[in-house]
Amino acid sequence: MKLLKTIAAAAFISATAFVSAQAGENLNAIKSAGVFKIGTEGTYAPFTYHDESGKLVGFDVEIGEAIAAKIGVKAEFVEGKWDGLIAGLDAKRYDTVINQVGITEARKQKYDFSEPYIASKAVLIARADDDSIKSFADLKGKKSAQSLTSNFGKLAEQSGAELIGTEGFDQSIQLVLTGRADATINDSLSFLDFKKHKPDANVKIAAEQENADYSGIIIRKKEPELLEAINKALADIKADGTYKKIADKYFGQDVSK
Repeated sequence: MKLLKTIAAAAFISATAFVSAQAGENLNAIKSAGVFKIGTEGTYAPFTYHDESGKLVGFDVEIGEAIAAKIGVKAEFVEGKWDGLIAGLDAKRYDTVINQVGITEARKQKYDFSEPYIASKAVLIARADDDSIKSFADLKGKKSAQSLTSNFGKLAEQSGAELIGTEGFDQSIQLVLTGRADATINDSLSFLDFKKHKPDANVKIAAEQENADYSGIIIRKKEPELLEAINKALADIKADGTYKKIADKYFGQDVSK
């Protein structure tokens, strides 16, 4: 009986060690290779895009580089279309995706996320000299420029607005600026990016939703050591001011809250 217990205990320890070794395998491989492979779009400004010289740049690109540096390796970006970007994790084309990936319950069933590093809210944008719109309720009877199939469009409709269909943020904001629309409900990060490039534009945030949507760095399941290393790197770049410097560069403020 004692022999059987000893054998069982040894088998348990061996199995536990094997699982632990498997769990840390990818982080060890990353450190050994000296490269952290990151999936990203490359066509999604200001998060990940190519500048005039053709260089891959953006908020998420610099965040990825900063995290890799904290882990002690270099970032290597693998570009792909959004539709297949997360699925590329399953094919092990890269170690992670950093591309403003929203943290959802459906995705959490299959993948692990870092602590949130981006927060975005639905904001109501109006002309800076228009004092008639101060809340979402004030949209009743007003014209709101929206992508008709978006959640923002649905929110504008629920608020009683008359919708003017557009193809996206840029067109919506132009209709507000020219007075063809009274307002638009859109993403706070898109507005911050716009104001960063055009600070004198005659638009303002008149109201914002209380609850934010959060994005995280997504990896495959069963890689706890890698997840811990990413979370530690995120905490470090927030603590030493690197995160704020990158956020200020692209948005003019901290976008993690």
